[in-house]
Amino acid sequence: MDSRKRKIFPKGSVLVTCIGSTIGKMGMATETMASNQQINSIVVNDKSNCDFVYYAICRAFPRYLAEVGVQAVPILSKSNFEKLPNYTTCREEQDKIGYFLNLLDERIATQNKIIEKLETLIKGIVDFIFTYYKFTTIPFKDVYSCAGEGGTPATSNPEYYKSGTIPFIKIDDLQNKYIESNKDYITELGLQKSSAWIVPTNSIIYSNGATIGKVSINKYPVCTKQGILGIAPKANMNVEFLYYFMTSTMFAKAIERVVTEGTMRTAYLKDINHILCPIPNSNEQNKIAKLLSALSAKLENEIIFQRKLQKQKEFLLSQMFI
Repeated sequence: MDSRKRKIFPKGSVLVTCIGSTIGKMGMATETMASNQQINSIVVNDKSNCDFVYYAICRAFPRYLAEVGVQAVPILSKSNFEKLPNYTTCREEQDKIGYFLNLLDERIATQNKIIEKLETLIKGIVDFIFTYYKFTTIPFKDVYSCAGEGGTPATSNPEYYKSGTIPFIKIDDLQNKYIESNKDYITELGLQKSSAWIVPTNSIIYSNGATIGKVSINKYPVCTKQGILGIAPKANMNVEFLYYFMTSTMFAKAIERVVTEGTMRTAYLKDINHILCPIPNSNEQNKIAKLLSALSAKLENEIIFQRKLQKQKEFLLSQMFI
């Protein structure tokens, strides 16, 4: 780093990114550190509590954004940053507020680690099952009764979308194991005028174009845009088991081998159909699905608790810094 552009600041300094796409990102120095000119550092004096100052700026920064220059690269200059008003109170109150909010942040960090470890555990068990056990293999085309890619009605025609009631799944909807809600809908006319089709409940929804490998199970009938497959398993196929197989490293590697490169990377169903899948009997499928689903339920509960902690923090910041 060029020493002429380097800034040195002590432990306890509050660091704020004030330029570029990450403007507003914050942290606190845990030791003497240096930064480039993109970061403003607040060296907290003896009259203030550094934790309190950190949280006060966290709360105030959305207001600061009004001062950001409108240009190709957003920037909040040091001179403007120094003029901005901030919250304060007596040192005793600062110490209490800073200590309490810091404890809450530590709990959130612990919760994030719990979530990460559970995700790693589930992934490890899934990969172990499909690597260690030598199940009978069958081609992918034999695991489903019907499957196909979706389609997008012409966005230029409002009749295909206005007051639509048919759930229309996009890549953003494939964030969790289950699709239990969605943002977009199309009309019956839009369905008829596109290659979209109604995917039955408890099917696999799999992204096979551009962002490849997102997997979910739909809990109600849906249709999908192009680049997303709907896969309705056969009656003797446990959809939960199939979901976990399709999240495995084994399946991901098999998909990479059949991806067609082009304007948009795509794993076409005609090629996926030939992938050999290790499929045990129904009883074994159910046992595996039950084990992994229990761990996934535990993970979901931990994620819900993490969101509650985050909302609690946001609420307290809104009440403490009005």
